[in-house]
Amino acid sequence: MPINRTPSHDMPFLLPGQIVSIPGQGEMFVRHFQHSDATAPTVLLLHGWTASCDLQFYTAYEELARHFSVIGVDHRGHGRGLRPDVPVTLEDCADDAAAAVRALGIESVITIGYSMGGPISMFFAQRHADLVNGMVLQATALEWSGTRKEKNRMRFIGPMSHLVGRPRVLRWFMKRTLPRGHETRRYMSWIIAENRRNDPWMIAEAGKAIARFDARGFAPTLNVPASYVLTLRDTLVLPHKQHALASAVKAQIVELDGDHMAPIVMPREFAAATRQAVNLVVAAIQQR
Repeated sequence: MPINRTPSHDMPFLLPGQIVSIPGQGEMFVRHFQHSDATAPTVLLLHGWTASCDLQFYTAYEELARHFSVIGVDHRGHGRGLRPDVPVTLEDCADDAAAAVRALGIESVITIGYSMGGPISMFFAQRHADLVNGMVLQATALEWSGTRKEKNRMRFIGPMSHLVGRPRVLRWFMKRTLPRGHETRRYMSWIIAENRRNDPWMIAEAGKAIARFDARGFAPTLNVPASYVLTLRDTLVLPHKQHALASAVKAQIVELDGDHMAPIVMPREFAAATRQAVNLVVAAIQQR
């Protein structure tokens, strides 16, 4: 499948998309690029809260597609993700991703989980071990409610999530995040439109699921090669919490000198760090 660059100046490069059928759930939109080298590993992209696969990883698409086959999914309530009439759980998101991989006929993947995608990646490895060769974690944690202060902060995630999709709020936030002249600012309208695909109720439910998540009991049992892209200036997932997760899964660390918005603020650096992290996992797999 060839890579086609989008000619428009206000849309980024995106990978091919298709619809797959998820048994018992319905149709699911999936990004899928098959590398011309049949031996190239397949990476599975698992995005963070309030994002979509495109929003989270579009700056890394081209770099990853040069070297790997790529699958990308939108989680429940996010982007074009499934909309079942039940509360969102991270376990269900992992099962959805596994069903998409199986529907595509892919035998094994290296997961790449950013922020909320990290817990989903860990559940994926726990519940679908036959599909996982390795794991790349990025800007994520074992838990988000370990202290009273964190518990109090997480209580506001659900109630405040309805603000996330408002165009005025999004535009204000993006203007603060991407200064004039920044190379990704020209995609601002596309970013806002993509974000507004989210389902407000399901986004709130996903926020509650993040608040409940705690992998301290099972993360050390995930026996897969792992690497970790650690965002050194992150104020949403503090570096010491990232280090704790990297240590728990014995991950090799790739440092990225940015904050939680590094994927769009530092597009080249993020893409390079992601590829480096995947290469570390591939090397570890080959040594087994």
